[in-house]
Amino acid sequence: MADAVASQTIQDGLKTAVLKFTNISDGSGESAVAKVDVSALGADASGRACTDATIEKIWWQCTGMKVSILFDASTDVLAIQLGENQSGYHDYTPFGGIPNNSGGGKTGDIKFTTVGHSSADTYTIIMQVRKGY
Repeated sequence: MADAVASQTIQDGLKTAVLKFTNISDGSGESAVAKVDVSALGADASGRACTDATIEKIWWQCTGMKVSILFDASTDVLAIQLGENQSGYHDYTPFGGIPNNSGGGKTGDIKFTTVGHSSADTYTIIMQVRKGY
């Protein structure tokens, strides 16, 4: 069996996208699972494809597990870890957001890994990203 996961695009505008992710764990967890696929986001007004995502805001709740948010590359880079049995709202816009600094093999995508998961643990994460072209 696998964790029950869902992804939803709430908004996909020219400059930003807002996405919602949920997980109800069966104990198997997630390991570097692509959640934000920049190639699936809408193009800009001139038709250029989205190639990058800067994390601007996160609304989140983790029950029983942590979630590591990673920038995808040859060696993934940790963007932020959301704590176990915690919830919050992070606004990174005052300093321009958390840019993808993953380096070699950078895809622009964002992945999640659950940490310390067990059966019936959950997370809900809503993320606003600024799209790069």
